[in-house]
Amino acid sequence: MALPTIAPYELPGPGLYPAPKVPWQVDPARAAVLVHDLQNYFLGAFPAAGPPLAPALANAARVLAHARAHGMPVLYSHQRGGQTPAQRGLQLDFWGPGLPADEHAQGVPAIVAPAAGDTMVLKWKYSAFARTELAGLLAAAGRDQLVVVGVYAHIGVLMTACDAWSRDIQAFVVADAVADFSAEKHLEALRWAAEKCAVVLTTDQLLETK
Repeated sequence: MALPTIAPYELPGPGLYPAPKVPWQVDPARAAVLVHDLQNYFLGAFPAAGPPLAPALANAARVLAHARAHGMPVLYSHQRGGQTPAQRGLQLDFWGPGLPADEHAQGVPAIVAPAAGDTMVLKWKYSAFARTELAGLLAAAGRDQLVVVGVYAHIGVLMTACDAWSRDIQAFVVADAVADFSAEKHLEALRWAAEKCAVVLTTDQLLETK
């Protein structure tokens, strides 16, 4: 299965976002931000301009600016192009060979590009914790909260948030700084996360944290 061609859809409005089940609040002294899979290959499935990607990227950029201004570590999950079948594993069965060995495909759009001091985490599975050093990096930085932006909401974003919960790391999914295959999948991911493993919040709510 290759990536689908994603039809335009408007980001779900705040009135549709699920209410938090737990009273967690983002604390800049405890939190890190994960930019999940915002590589050109994955973003190429979306319409080139307009929703959902354009506003999601703009909001992700706001999250990053806030994080860097408040001393929150910023980490990027990214996948390597040209993986061998052994490296690809079962993802080969579900999604095909994945990223080509192409610099542009592996790159990150300028609006959310890494800055000096950010950390790149080479990722192999849906969760950014699986077979990576992410958990160790967070522990070394004294961080037990993880704010997630990126794609795709119902796959890697959701799996990473759930994996964080499994490790007693509080996860926060920024509802309008993620995007998905459809509005239905987007909301499905947010609702599951809020019910089972994370707090769903908006970019504006995150920017209120000091």
